[in-house]
Amino acid sequence: QVQLVESGGGLVQAGGSLRLSCAASGSILRINNMGWYRQAPGKQRELVATITRDSITNYADSVKGRFTISRDNAKNTVALQMNSLKPEDTAVYYCNAVNQENLMIARTYWGQGTQVTVSS
Repeated sequence: QVQLVESGGGLVQAGGSLRLSCAASGSILRINNMGWYRQAPGKQRELVATITRDSITNYADSVKGRFTISRDNAKNTVALQMNSLKPEDTAVYYCNAVNQENLMIARTYWGQGTQVTVSS
């Protein structure tokens, strides 16, 4: 089992910044992709950004140029720097990690979520 613990959410005014962090612990063999997803009230969970072990990144169009994802493989952490926040960024943000459990099996884990609220 792998545990993901997020931190850094909160309330911020539009145009402000927040930094989310996520640390993985437990039975880690090798974490492949990591990412951030979000879910706003009444909406489905959506991808925000992902990053491979080699730091190749992918972003949702809605956050490109404003958010930056990064990771530290040695510490098994992933971060999301969010700038120029908009009210529509308000959501619960979830950390995601894919752990290579053995040579044949990779398993996806989720954090408990952290609330980000952007006021207008």
